[in-house]
Amino acid sequence: MRMTRRAMLSIVPAATLSVVAPPQRAWSQASWDATPADAAADHATLIDNTVAVLAGTPDTNARPEVAAKLAAIASTAGARLAALDGAGPGELFRGLPLGSSDTNLTTSFQYLYEIALATRVPGGAAPGGDAAVQRRVIDGLVRLHDDYYGDQSKGYYGNWFNWEIGISSQLSRTLVLLKDELAAYRPDLTATCVASMDAYLRNGKAGDVDLDSRFHTGANLADITTNRILQGAVLGDQARITKAVADQLTVLATIDPYRLSHNVTDGFYADGSFIQHASVAYTGSYGKGLLTRMVQAIKILEGTGYAQGQDRVGTVRDWVVRGFAPLIFEGWMMEIVKGRGVSRTTTGYADVAEVVEAVVDLSGYAAGADATALKGYVKFVRQTSRATLDPARFLSPVSVARYADILADTRIPAQDLNPAERHVAFNAMDKTVHRRPGYAFALARSSSRISKYEYMNGENLVPWFQGDGAHYLYLSGQDQTQAFGVDYFTTVSPYRLAGVTAPVESRRTVPELYGGLWYDNPERGFTSSSESQNTYVYFPRGAGGLTGGACLGAYGAAGLVQADDVAYAAQQAGSLPDDFVAYRNARATKSWFMLDDEIVVLAAGVGDPAGRAVTTTIDTRVTRVSRDSRVARASDTVTLTGRLRDGTPWSGTGTAPLAWLRYADADADEGIAVGYVFLDGRRPTVALDTVTRSRRTVRVSNPDTMVTKRVFSVSVEQSAGAPPTSMAYALVPNASERQLMAYAGGPVSVLANTARVQAVRHKGLGLVAVNVFAPGHHHAGHLSIDGPASVILREGRDGTVSVAVADPTTERDTVSVVIRGRALRAGSADEGVRVDRVPGGTRVRVATRHAYGRSFTATLL
Repeated sequence: MRMTRRAMLSIVPAATLSVVAPPQRAWSQASWDATPADAAADHATLIDNTVAVLAGTPDTNARPEVAAKLAAIASTAGARLAALDGAGPGELFRGLPLGSSDTNLTTSFQYLYEIALATRVPGGAAPGGDAAVQRRVIDGLVRLHDDYYGDQSKGYYGNWFNWEIGISSQLSRTLVLLKDELAAYRPDLTATCVASMDAYLRNGKAGDVDLDSRFHTGANLADITTNRILQGAVLGDQARITKAVADQLTVLATIDPYRLSHNVTDGFYADGSFIQHASVAYTGSYGKGLLTRMVQAIKILEGTGYAQGQDRVGTVRDWVVRGFAPLIFEGWMMEIVKGRGVSRTTTGYADVAEVVEAVVDLSGYAAGADATALKGYVKFVRQTSRATLDPARFLSPVSVARYADILADTRIPAQDLNPAERHVAFNAMDKTVHRRPGYAFALARSSSRISKYEYMNGENLVPWFQGDGAHYLYLSGQDQTQAFGVDYFTTVSPYRLAGVTAPVESRRTVPELYGGLWYDNPERGFTSSSESQNTYVYFPRGAGGLTGGACLGAYGAAGLVQADDVAYAAQQAGSLPDDFVAYRNARATKSWFMLDDEIVVLAAGVGDPAGRAVTTTIDTRVTRVSRDSRVARASDTVTLTGRLRDGTPWSGTGTAPLAWLRYADADADEGIAVGYVFLDGRRPTVALDTVTRSRRTVRVSNPDTMVTKRVFSVSVEQSAGAPPTSMAYALVPNASERQLMAYAGGPVSVLANTARVQAVRHKGLGLVAVNVFAPGHHHAGHLSIDGPASVILREGRDGTVSVAVADPTTERDTVSVVIRGRALRAGSADEGVRVDRVPGGTRVRVATRHAYGRSFTATLL
């Protein structure tokens, strides 16, 4: 049997695909050597493929499962035509005045595309007749181009993205859909529009992509190059397509931070991290955009010479398995990788629907076990999600049909791409995910490499502490829109996000500070998309501090030294304008030890150098109000029970010397509970308040919808001027009271909790985990560690010892750990790990140079 190229590529290990990409010359030359007839055939195939992706095919569109999608396309086109008919002066569409709003101009091009799309749907019915409607669209393109777009001296106001990507995406698709009618009716318009799109690539080079431009990276590069592929197809421009495909293939390369190409840090890393904007953890927004665009590229290039010599399928599959699946919990995209998208009303389940469409299509190009696994994952997301995925919202009717086929195939079992127990240290983007049956814990850290948060364009208005150890505890069976999403950030104080240590103060948003959506000071280099704006306003990084952690199988440790951001550091150095406002942070050194039943958290040096009061929020949870619309008060089905350290039962709210506390919400459809075990002498404060705020609190363009939530918090309060303190506690997901009572003298003990070293022992697991934050030798249990380092050691019942070591600084050449006790020898070890006997024990020496925080493991006998 002859093996097809697709089948052959599917058996190449995914981990090798990013580093074994074929030489650019080898495949690009194949396209250049094509005969004119072959090139013309390729361009026709590209056009046909793109129309099929966007409008469907006769076969797919005849399927009953696709009817809702076709109806949505027709309904949207009808609404757009009505808006076209009702336009007033200075508008092409009613309600979208043109001339000063780049957003309205982009939306006007989008509306024309949506009308054009309806005219190309096989089996569809465009209102008014296909040919007549197509000419109306073309007339609209002429008007937009001649009056508002084509004049380069009048364009390029507002957001660069609209001019270089947004408009071009809508316009390029429209040119593809109407290629034949344009040739008959306005044969000059296509070339004219493409020339204008080239001219608006002002962050490029000579009207083309510039791989050295900070604007032409990651998802943005995938968008631009896809547009240029389509433009080349309608122009019959072989060179344009070849160059665009070559540029696009660069996004497949795994980012090596020690050997950057074109100085680009945007893309996927070896540990599954994804970064955009040079420093923003962004899998859940730009990452899914890149995933979608690359799968679409696979589809539109299929069957052409431009697809030769590349393997997008294996690499993109690897992104799904290592980069996306850990971040999706029961159909919900975790908050830690959404950037400013956390403030949008359509997020979470909607984010995952976009990923599912990409996986559906990708499964059609994978083979064997890979295809089965991807299809099984689609079924798994469908079965576990609390939101019903609406395939009518997919981009492509073809995807809708494929989705229906997967769900109907009884040979494919629903199966998560994640093992039931999984710990993922996304150290390249300072994020951690810990998964167990029944819950997932997501932790957001930051550093001098990774931004504390992202604010931009009036989105995510109150973000200041989102990268300072904020955590999100997702519980199985819960509707996450009731626990997280936009309403969590709307009703929870930004100073009291779960897990955060923050000064007690009142900060102002960017619009409140500067009267606009950014700090405007061109003379000092601050314009809407300048590097200064990015560095100090949109997504500031930390000004220092260590962060990182180790992973041993399904167990993990993470640490963070909380610091100011770069804006405050620059302001103190006198390098920012006098009217620029920056805020000082509180201080803390924190560790999270993520086990089976609990997440143990240690904090030391908690306080404020400026003498402000400080709040450390152990956890915050929100729940809906009563479902009985006749009841004005919030639901009273949240119960808070616990025990004081002297054993006295306790319930309700207030400040008390608690040994443990249990939060339970019986009003939730599934009933949920979280336990808190206090491992030191602190007196936590428990609160349960009803909060009502507008969703515009977090995003300027959100509807002015008032949201009421019951907000629970448990925190440790420090008064102004108080000396630095420490604290230790455990989060216990889905805890029962009996389980919490067992922690008295139970399995978890704190071995050390200072700003230099933090460590715990779990007796039941035979595990010791340590984070060292300072140079020198440090001791915890029977471990001696040359820090800084993160170490996990577990002793098996058979006498074997497993150890994981990581360098959280990402800058050390070696890390050394001595295990006191009987002499051990290496049974197995990662490359770079050396095991030696030393007096009184065994030394594990790890070569961590250029490992970028990766864990090294060994099994000792």
